[in-house]
Parts: sequence; structure tokens; C-alpha cells
Amino acid sequence: MVYDRSDIEGLDAAILMNPNVWKASGHVGSFADLMVDCKECKKRFRVDKIEGKVCPECKGALTEPRSFNLMFKTQVGSVEGQAIDVYLRPETAQGIFVNFANVLVSSRKKPPFGVAQIGKSFRNEITTGNFTFRCREFEQMELEFFVKPGDDEKWYEYWVNERFNWWISLGIRKENLRLREHAKDELAHYAKRCHDIEFMFPMGWSELEGIANRTDYDLKKHSEISGADLSFFDEATKERYMPYVIEPSGGVDRGVLAVLVDGYRSEQVKDKERVYLALDYRLAPIKVAVLPLLKNRPEIVEMAHKLRDDIRGSYRVVYDDTAAIGRLYRRQDEIGTPFCVTVDVDSLTDGKVTVRNRDTMQQERVEASRVKEMLAPKLCM
Repeated sequence: MVYDRSDIEGLDAAILMNPNVWKASGHVGSFADLMVDCKECKKRFRVDKIEGKVCPECKGALTEPRSFNLMFKTQVGSVEGQAIDVYLRPETAQGIFVNFANVLVSSRKKPPFGVAQIGKSFRNEITTGNFTFRCREFEQMELEFFVKPGDDEKWYEYWVNERFNWWISLGIRKENLRLREHAKDELAHYAKRCHDIEFMFPMGWSELEGIANRTDYDLKKHSEISGADLSFFDEATKERYMPYVIEPSGGVDRGVLAVLVDGYRSEQVKDKERVYLALDYRLAPIKVAVLPLLKNRPEIVEMAHKLRDDIRGSYRVVYDDTAAIGRLYRRQDEIGTPFCVTVDVDSLTDGKVTVRNRDTMQQERVEASRVKEMLAPKLCM
């Protein structure tokens, strides 16, 4: 979003901001879930996640729905009794909106341009579940792309396609992704249109990322509450307007889960199961594993250490000699390491090592001094 484009700036906004920010955004008044409690088992459920009027767990009677605000409240102030209420941010977007004018001036940009950031968000989820889906602290990535009114539909379609193709570019199989447009009755109050990019998670299709046309709702609200003019004046056309905003928004945690689920592979190799993670090489946490065939031969271990040190700095590399070579290969397969490099007895005389590919399991003898050169075009995709 930021480094590969010239029309987007990066930002790291504050987690704790003036409480009026959340009044302007509507979070103080309307950011809540309707919940019901089971009178028998005492479990709590979101109203929109249950069918019928009985507990989905024990079939007990339910209480009347009650509203629970999803923001974490804390206080700022050194004197007890004089502190003011503030909130942990429930999303990163509002930090971008209140810094819009600052970024506009300092970056010398004009619409269409965007501001993106990745950071922690916090939500007071009453009932957590499904691993990363209903959690109280998560890593969020959002882009606010500011455009001229009238150009919003064009840019909306652009970002829906751009974001869908981005997930595919990370190696996620297309059959595990789909686009779903929100119906009119499920649109957020600020949204003109919204698409979800959904992934087939183990519990079924669920949102991976959302792309919304937020119109000029946010900048207008922040202008009203703060008294600051957040409109844009185009010197070339002498027009003044409040920019519309196209917002791709997704969770890093969900993205990582999707990559892991999609990359999981299981196959039979010589009547044994082989499990491996077919991660895109760019996403593999460890790129290369250096493995000595015999850990009781000091000269082999020394050569393996030297090779590891030569690769380190260019790629994340590990050294492992704690098992037989077959088991060492399987360990690296399971965490998605693209290449294993084995130093054996012959390496001491011919100066060559064996490079094994994770996906094909094919092995190739390569001069030890050329390993880093040989891996470069494969790992720098």
C-alpha cells in the first residue's frame, strides 16, 4: 500500500485520542452489540448470531436484549476525581481522519490520494470466539483513500478489484475467496456501498477484508465537532469540496489465519503422511534451514555453521541438528520453510551441499559458495 505506490502515505496515529473523536465518529452513541443471556446456563450471545428465542447451548430461556458498548473506557488525569474518560481506539480509521489536514499539507498531496496504517485496535467483546474473529485486541490494517465526489464509484470498483487480487497475489487459492456485496439493510450508517472479501475458513465463509464507500461522512463529522475545516481546495480548478473516502479495512490476524489455512497440505509419501505449509516464499517466516547430516562430525558442523552465517543477513535462516535428516526435513516442511540445505560427508571433499525444495522435495547439488546466489532469484519474488 505505502512503499509500492506514490499516491499513499503511511501513518502511525495515537491509540488514545481526544474523546470527542469517538463522538464525531458515532462510536460513543452507537458502537454496541445487542446481547442476550441464558437464564439457565448463564452464557451470553449476540442477538444476530442466534436463531429462535431459546439458548442455542441448553435450550433455556433468554433475557431481553441489552445493548453493550464495544469500546474500552479508561481515564486520563493525574488527580483522582478530576480525570476525564477516554477510550482505547476500536479502529485505526479515525486516527487517519483527524490527521487528514496534517498529512495533506506535509505530503503536498491532493485527491486522489490515501493514508494507510497498521496498528492495534481494541473492542470490548462480551463473548469471544472463533479464535481471531471475536477477540478484544487485534491488529488492523486500513486505508482511507480520499477522492473527489463523483469519482467515488470509479475508485470504489478499483479498490474492490485491487484488494481481491492482492490476496490472490499472496498465494491464496482463488476458489477459497469470494466477493460479497452488502445488501442495503446491512450497510453501516456511513456507507454508500460495501463489499466483503470472504475466505473459506474452517467454520465457513467469513470476512477477511471489507471495502466501503464511506462518502464524506467522516470528514464532515470531524469538521463539525472540532470546528476545523477539513475540506480540500483545488488550486488548479478553484474548487472546494469535502473528499469522499474509499476504505479497504482488514485484520492482520485474520489474514495470517487465512494464509495458514490455505497453505496447509497433506499427502502420502512412501506410505507415510507428509504435512507441509505451501506458503508463498515471501510469507514464509524462515526462508532457509541449514542441516548437518552428522552432528558428531565437527568438520561437517563447522561447515554448516559457516554456511548459515553466510546466508544470515540476507534471509532468515536456522540451524538444526537435533534429529535424523528425514525428521529435520519434516519439521521445516510443517512450518513452510522453502529450502533446506544439507551438509554431508561428500561436502567436505567436493565443496557441494544438497538444496531441497519444500514443495517438490527435489534435491540439487550446489557449490556451497553459490547457495546464496542460487536462492536469491527464488526468494526475491
